[in-house]
Parts: sequence; C-alpha cells; structure tokens
Amino acid sequence: MAEGSRPTVINMPPSPPPAVRRRGCGLAIELRHVDLRRAGRQVLCDLSLRFEGGHRYALLGENGSGKTQLLKILALHVWPTPTGRELLRHEIDGVGLDPREAKRRIAYLGAELQDKYARYGWNPSVQDLLATGLRGSDLLLELPSVAEQRLVAQMLRVCGIEGLRTRKFLSLSYGQKRLALLARALMGKPDWLLLDEFYNGLDRDCRLRAEKLLETARKRGQAWVAAAHRVADLPPGTSELLQLHAGRLTFRGKLGRRHRLALAREAAERPIRRPPRIAGPGVDGVPDPDAPVLVRLRNADLFVNYHCVLRGLNWDLRRGEHWAILGANGSGKTSFLKLLYGDLAPAHGGVIERLDCPAGTAIEVWKRRIGYVSPELQSDYASDVRLKQLVASGAHASIGLVEPSSAKELATARRWLGVFGLGGAANRRPREISYGQLRRALIARALAHAPSLLLLDEPLTGLDSRQRAAVKQRLEQLARAGSTIVAAVHHLEDLPDCVRRVLRLGSRRAVVAHTMPRRAEHRMKSERSK
Repeated sequence: MAEGSRPTVINMPPSPPPAVRRRGCGLAIELRHVDLRRAGRQVLCDLSLRFEGGHRYALLGENGSGKTQLLKILALHVWPTPTGRELLRHEIDGVGLDPREAKRRIAYLGAELQDKYARYGWNPSVQDLLATGLRGSDLLLELPSVAEQRLVAQMLRVCGIEGLRTRKFLSLSYGQKRLALLARALMGKPDWLLLDEFYNGLDRDCRLRAEKLLETARKRGQAWVAAAHRVADLPPGTSELLQLHAGRLTFRGKLGRRHRLALAREAAERPIRRPPRIAGPGVDGVPDPDAPVLVRLRNADLFVNYHCVLRGLNWDLRRGEHWAILGANGSGKTSFLKLLYGDLAPAHGGVIERLDCPAGTAIEVWKRRIGYVSPELQSDYASDVRLKQLVASGAHASIGLVEPSSAKELATARRWLGVFGLGGAANRRPREISYGQLRRALIARALAHAPSLLLLDEPLTGLDSRQRAAVKQRLEQLARAGSTIVAAVHHLEDLPDCVRRVLRLGSRRAVVAHTMPRRAEHRMKSERSK
C-alpha cells in the first residue's frame, strides 16, 4: 500500500442500522499502533489510544509534537501510514461504523479550517455558513428550507451573533470567524468536537460566549478533544489529559487541579537566555523626543467591503515608540494594521503620511521597510515554496518569489530559520510543518531584512510557551536596536516588555491612547491570566 492509504478498519457494516445512526449514542474512537509520516518525516509514532464517547480530553504538547495531525486522524481527514498492524476504528456499543458515517459525526475546528475559506475564496454569508452545518457540506448548494432557516436563526441568537447574520464570512474579524465556525459545527449536533487551539484570537466576550455554548453542549453529553498550549485555553469541563512529545504519547490521566497548576507552572515563559542590551532609541519604551514620525493619520475613515470599520483616526507613530493595539473582536485591529502596512487606504478626505514616501511613491517601497505578521498572511501563504524561500520573500514584501533568491538572501533565510529552531526545515514546505512552526517561519520572514517597523497581528498565536518567550526576547533585541513595534493582541502577556503605549479601538474609533504604566500593565496581565 502507498503512504496515505487507508488503515485496517474492522467490523464495519456497509450500512449501520437506524439504532446505530442515532446521535448522542456514545461514539468511541480507537487507535492501535498508529504511525503517521508526512514528507518523509515521522509525525506520530505507535499511538494506541481509546477515546470514549461523552468524555472530554485535553491534548497538550509543544509545536510539532503532532497534536493537529492526531486530531485530523480522529476526524478521518488524514489516514495513518500503513504498517500492517495499525487500526483506526469508530464504533457505537461495539458496532463499527462506516468511515463516511463516522466522519459526519465529527466536527473539526481549527485555524486550518478557517484558512481554507480564504484560500479557496469561499465567502458565504454567516447565515448560509451555518446552514452548511446542517447539510454537512462546505458550500450551500441549494436554498435552506423554512425549518432550516428557523434553526439557523435560533443558533445565531444563542451565539449572540445575530448582528452578523448577513455579513460575508471573509469580512469578519479573526475571532468572529472562529465563533461563527463553532456555531456551524454545533448545527450538525456532532458526537465529537475536535478543537485545535480554538480560543486563539477570541476576546473575553467571545470566549465567554464560546464557553457558554460548550457548557450547554457538555450537559447534553458532548464529547471533545481540545488541543492547546495554554492551560487557560482549555474549555471548562475538560477532565482528561493527553500529552504528546515528538509524536509519542508521554502521559494520559485525569486533569485535576493539581495537574492544572503543574502545567501552568511548566508553561510559564521563562527567559531562555538574557538578550544583550543594545543602546538606541526605544530602550525601556522611551522614544527619542526628536524622533521622526513614521506614520501620521489625519481624519482617516476606514472601510472594508463597504463596511465602516474606523472613523476619524488622528494618530502619530514616532520612531522608537512601541504600541499595543487593543480592542474587542471586530473593533478593527487587523484592519488598522493593514492600513499602516498599505494593504488598505483611508476613505476620500482622510490622510496617511509615511516617512520618506511622498505622494506617488509605490507602496512596495514602504512595504519593503516593514516586517509584517498576521493570521491572514499565514492563510495566504499556501504557495508551494520551501521555507527558505518563504523567509527570503520578506525582503520583497511578496507572497512567493517572482525570481530566484540570491545566495545571500538564502543564507540569511537559513540563519533566521535557525534562530527560531527551524534550521533543519529549510527545504520543507508550509503544508509539511505544524501551524506553530509556520508561524515561527513567518516571524523569521518579518525580521530577516532588518525592518524599521514591525506590524504584528497576534504574532504569538499557535506558539508554545518556550517559543513565545524566545520570540518576545528577539523583539526586545530589535526594539533596543531601533526598530519600532506595533502589536495587536488579546493576551497582554504576549506583549514584549518594551511596549508601553496603548491605542484602544472600539465603537469604530480609537477611543483611548495613553502610556501604560508598569504597575497598571502588571495588574492587567494578572487579571487576564486568571
């Protein structure tokens, strides 16, 4: 059998009887001696696990440990590598299910699913998106019935997203998309929810809504497997723990309070090594008072897909200042960074001025001076390039490369991949690495060409605690060397220490701009971590 063929599946009748097809009967999933190889690399090694119906599991592990691939195997999106002894079985009351029936009972939610809509240009309205959850399809091929429309309207109310009913999916914020996809999954009443870093990109209000939905589902017997890097990002009610390391199961047991505390301590972001102090503007977040203005906004209104996102922006960014962009999901943080980067422009009458870029300057000239990281960039970068080429493309502010990189550019790319622990992956492709590893490669892409300004949209999403600490230390080094940082985050602990200024977005305006004192910052971080 070729790699990627289906594993041995036993005791699976071609058409399960009606009693077996009922929802909520306790679908169990069993794996025995499961291996997975991708692009010649061992991703999962000899896993033997049984997931009981109605149970709720936490799946923890560092970047590249195999969490996402295990979830995909459970969801029947990926088949184990055939070895002659592997078993993948979905059953109810000892009766095996046909894979097609089992797949309909499982809902996978993660960044890759979210990115799929952008990659293929799927852009349904939110109400049509939820209707596809009833049909078990990616796209709505026929109009929903009146009964289906009622169910969709009910779910929109329950999720608190009625106001997004007619909005196009791709126009939503990252967190709004995530909540809409959860609503879509619940429409199908799945036996299993497979949640891959689900809380990434959610503000406090959206998290509470998601937790309320999951708690209601739990009371009905909903089973799930939740992969995460932070213990705080596990849904309440998660009671069993699985830990992976390098594709192997290292722990299985109950997730009690003692384990939660131990895991929280283990995930604390301790410095790997103290970065050297470099003199220059921006040290300790105090800008040079004579520093030039990098970006100036005056009376700027911002629209995205004819939807007003921000109004009346008046703001200066000076070299050496480091800003946190805060706000709820949908407040315009991502759009604001795109405005600074040059992917969006203010409406007629608004002004944006960029240092050394007089009117008529090609926007690529500005972009080549910027390091940019965002979830959208990660979804866009599905091109068939090697990681060394991905990193080299940062100097050209391009997705992919028009012409081959120079030897110097490739050497620089390899060096920066090594900085983030990806030196051995320089010749691999984005689809052959984990989500967190791809995020580190994109951070390397942003930093490799010594940018004067870094625009970071949730830069640490998908990174384990060690990598979060390493990236923040590297950002501190760049800030001390003179780079300016503007970062949009939901987790305040994801901000490097040099960030002292805050621009808070809400109600379509930049409602607060002030310096964040160290004591207040510490209190906000502590409150957020509770």
